[in-house]
Amino acid sequence: MGQNQFFFYFLQKNALFLKNSMLYDLYPFIKIDVESGAESPAFLLEKEVKMQKKHHLHDMLEPVVDKLGFDLVRILTIGNVNPTLQVMIERKDRKNIVVDDCAAVSRAISAVLDEKDPIAGKYTLEVSSPGIDRPLVNLENFERFCGFDARIETDVEIEKRKRFKGRIVRVDNDVIVFLMDDKEWNIPFDAVAKAKLLLTDELLQAFEAEAETEEQ
Repeated sequence: MGQNQFFFYFLQKNALFLKNSMLYDLYPFIKIDVESGAESPAFLLEKEVKMQKKHHLHDMLEPVVDKLGFDLVRILTIGNVNPTLQVMIERKDRKNIVVDDCAAVSRAISAVLDEKDPIAGKYTLEVSSPGIDRPLVNLENFERFCGFDARIETDVEIEKRKRFKGRIVRVDNDVIVFLMDDKEWNIPFDAVAKAKLLLTDELLQAFEAEAETEEQ
């Protein structure tokens, strides 16, 4: 049976220092060791990850996450020796993720993993929020963040390009309409290899406004 270590991560609400220090590819997290209860600051360096259409554990874990009131954003297996199973979640009500959310999901997931034992050997389980400059993994994500800046890379060339950096305009059926260099580009979702939001003042302001609304 695989031996899993449990670490919970959640996105800090105040990410202004990210913008000011130009650390665009770092997510700020608090790391909690469940065994000791110790908390420590941590930074999760975003890796260049190609968009996964479906992780092999998705069908097993999605019902567990869904039952607790969360959407499963993405699952990644990172590394080969003592791998990390990274599970990104967000609340169905779209409120900010907190430590208790990650803890609840991690315990539920670990129970299923212990029972089904799909991972051989030792591994680390990470449960986290998607972050502010989050990955965009489905059409709902693109629709939700229309009007914000993003970076998209495609598997195939679209008008002799594979890399796009601009603004999400809208989604027409399965096509992302993307504004770059004063031109609208039509990018089929099926062609997207990876995509993420860009950390901008606009995005930070929207995030902070959302957080302030939750606190009222």
